[in-house]
Amino acid sequence: MGRHDRSETEIPPRASAVVESLRDLGYSLETALADVIDNSLAAGANKIELVAETHEEDPAIGILDNGTGMTEAELLEAMRPGSKSPLEERTAEDLGRFGLGLKTASFSQCRRFTVVTSKAGVLSCAVWDLDVVAKRDKWVIEHPNRVDEIRWADRLTDNGTLVVWEKLDRLVGPSSDRGDLVRQLARAARHIEFVFHRFLSGREAPQGSVKVFLNGGALEAFDPFHSHHPATQHHQEEILKLDGQQIRIRPMTLPHHNKVSRADWEKYGQSEGYVKSQGFYLYRNLRLIVHGTWFGLARQQELTKLSRVCIDIPNSLDVQWKIDVKKASAQPPPVVRKRLRKIIERIGVPSRRTYTRRGTRLAEDSQMPVWQRIQDKNRISYSLNTGHPLLAAFNARLGQESEDEFKKIVSLINSTLPVESLYADVSASPESVEPESPDAETFKGIVEAVWCTLRESGLSSAKVTAYMRSADPFRTRWDDAEKVVQLLEAESRAAQ
Repeated sequence: MGRHDRSETEIPPRASAVVESLRDLGYSLETALADVIDNSLAAGANKIELVAETHEEDPAIGILDNGTGMTEAELLEAMRPGSKSPLEERTAEDLGRFGLGLKTASFSQCRRFTVVTSKAGVLSCAVWDLDVVAKRDKWVIEHPNRVDEIRWADRLTDNGTLVVWEKLDRLVGPSSDRGDLVRQLARAARHIEFVFHRFLSGREAPQGSVKVFLNGGALEAFDPFHSHHPATQHHQEEILKLDGQQIRIRPMTLPHHNKVSRADWEKYGQSEGYVKSQGFYLYRNLRLIVHGTWFGLARQQELTKLSRVCIDIPNSLDVQWKIDVKKASAQPPPVVRKRLRKIIERIGVPSRRTYTRRGTRLAEDSQMPVWQRIQDKNRISYSLNTGHPLLAAFNARLGQESEDEFKKIVSLINSTLPVESLYADVSASPESVEPESPDAETFKGIVEAVWCTLRESGLSSAKVTAYMRSADPFRTRWDDAEKVVQLLEAESRAAQ
């Protein structure tokens, strides 16, 4: 049957039903604000102000920028749901995706949003009010007669745009605590510092350093790679080609917790912790899309928790990477997945080495380990080193019966090492797991006992000092141990 042998009927969607559905795409306040900020950055803004009236009877949130602004025709097109097809070619700086961001992000948080824009000093204004749409069941926007009555409109300059969210039904309910809105805004600020850190740092953005403020307070870039710390390891960069476009991959290994301050260790672990924060960090036009995932190519493990990989893609690869409406999820194309799997195998080594190097080095260097590591095929165990000078000397002074009891005690200790508890504690917070430190008097007695035992075995004073300096608990408290050793050496010389 040919085209002219059939009739057609246009069935436009019901405005009241569709617009309510658009509210439930899964936005949070932070992802919604980020979506609006995308528009500001695409308009070339280098100053963005987030303003909020949280304690008013009718609270509101505003996003104000100094971008290029829009003409009235451009504003009407921007207010249209689906203003751009995701298949349309975009400029390299465009952070949009489906032509829905401004609308769906705003609808997700409020029932009324207003856009006031200025281009070359000419003001234009339009309002989406979902109550009006529901009542009339039509896709109609309003044009206020008095722009000067709109909150924060007086802050607009010759070029720029203001988005105002009102009727915040998703954020402020009839009986909700306004303090919760303040907390949500604070969480959103941290999210923006993270997602847009490469714009805030000013080193890569095409418009230079971008300033973002929340109620007058400047937001600061949060670089999840701790890139400028001297102990951060930058590994070989790789460039992949897909459909003629470059994908840039930069693996990094974060510093071991002994190399950074406690505050920095907690900061760069983020709220999820290092294990959950390891993996790929995907950026689209410098804007973070997803983070802390291996895309199902590997497991997040304790020994690779310091591995993070920066992936940069252009917006021309959106379809291949399956970027979603909220710009909060993505999946690598099959050809890229194969390469990423090989990269994971290579980059996991530095993180494991960084995390284990300190313990491995001490085990190798120490001449007097109290604990010894035993590996038999795939089985690893730890046991007290009964050959330690202090334990060996103690055992030598025992009678046969006491020696047997001593062996039983050592065996009991070896068989009850709390492996599961140690693993859980180290996984959760390795920097807080430390051996018990003996008090000053007990420590002094240990130093004296070990020093005397080793000297009596025929070792020189210099050799004894070298042995003790490499071993715990003396290594970590060598200043205290050295004072005792010096006194013992002085006494030894005086007695000769």
